[in-house]
Amino acid sequence: MRMNKIQVSGKKLLSILWIYLTLNYIFCDVFTLMFSEELRMVLQGKMGDILITQEFLLTFAIIMEIPMMMIILSRILSYKLNRTLNIIFGILLTIIQASSLFTGSNTMHYIFFSIIEISITLFIAWYAWKWKE
Repeated sequence: MRMNKIQVSGKKLLSILWIYLTLNYIFCDVFTLMFSEELRMVLQGKMGDILITQEFLLTFAIIMEIPMMMIILSRILSYKLNRTLNIIFGILLTIIQASSLFTGSNTMHYIFFSIIEISITLFIAWYAWKWKE
């Protein structure tokens, strides 16, 4: 049996990967709120050792805007800018997610999602690096 090879453009693949990453971020947060110990901390205004302030939430919102923005930008930007931003943001989000694993104690689901998220962002950066117009 012969399988047909599916070909996806670089722009489309990167956009799909950013969608997959965004969904993983969302579901990790949803699962966190289902875990009573984590929910209790959030209701007390804390995330581990971090105090949840308006500044913290704004910083978190800006960071989370990156993958959502890249869903669109990966489809519409020119090759060179597209490639550059995918490499930069892929590496940046890899560093942020990896560093979050070293703060406080993490739940099993958080570690699981983090491994997936780090893998996706590393792949995005690698793919963009190797991507030929």
